[in-house]
Amino acid sequence: LAIDNEKKQVTALHINRDTVAQMNVLGVAGDRIGKVNQQIALAHTYGNGKEVSCRNTLEAVSGLLLGIEIDHYVSVTMDAVGIYNDLVGGVTVEVLDDFTGTDDTLIKGETITLQGNQALNYVRTRYGLDDSSNDHRMKRQKQYLEALYDKTKECINSDDMFVVNAASRLSSYIVSDCSANRLQEIAEKVSDYEYKGIRDIEGESRKGETFMEFYPDAKSVEKTVIDLFYAPKED
Repeated sequence: LAIDNEKKQVTALHINRDTVAQMNVLGVAGDRIGKVNQQIALAHTYGNGKEVSCRNTLEAVSGLLLGIEIDHYVSVTMDAVGIYNDLVGGVTVEVLDDFTGTDDTLIKGETITLQGNQALNYVRTRYGLDDSSNDHRMKRQKQYLEALYDKTKECINSDDMFVVNAASRLSSYIVSDCSANRLQEIAEKVSDYEYKGIRDIEGESRKGETFMEFYPDAKSVEKTVIDLFYAPKED
């Protein structure tokens, strides 16, 4: 999330997990022993699966964004998706894919309020669908996150303790450098700001030696960084 306190706006940046980026290789003790160019999702696999992994991911994302300093991180495990989905009262979407054989409750074209692990199945499933690419899955994730943002904002505005209670309920699934109170401060501020939606970095997906790789367009990265993190120079 890029939060503009001057304009009172917030924009989400959706980063393709297959984005090839430079990241640190960490030793057993968490020290840096080298660098590699790999899919950015792998940055989290180096480290302890918690704070060390989060910091390594943060540095990889910062490098991708031309060295922009990232103030905070929040990591949430997949097991929390259904729990948080239900905390906001479910999330309503129009099902974009045919999930037959994977989750028969998700019927393409129908509008449904996702409950529990339906939400996880909707945002996570790739294999077994007509289009199993991550690019296509990201469309579902973006759709879901837009709707989830609206429901979260409603909950924050109607319940002063929503963020603290949600953080407490999800504490065993969350790793963050923020306390629950700090998360509440940020969430309450952001809920009053104009939401500018989710941006994507343009680029090209192609098959690597084993897995898909996404190569971001340098001009798109530069434009994204300038738009989100810099203000025009005044005359």
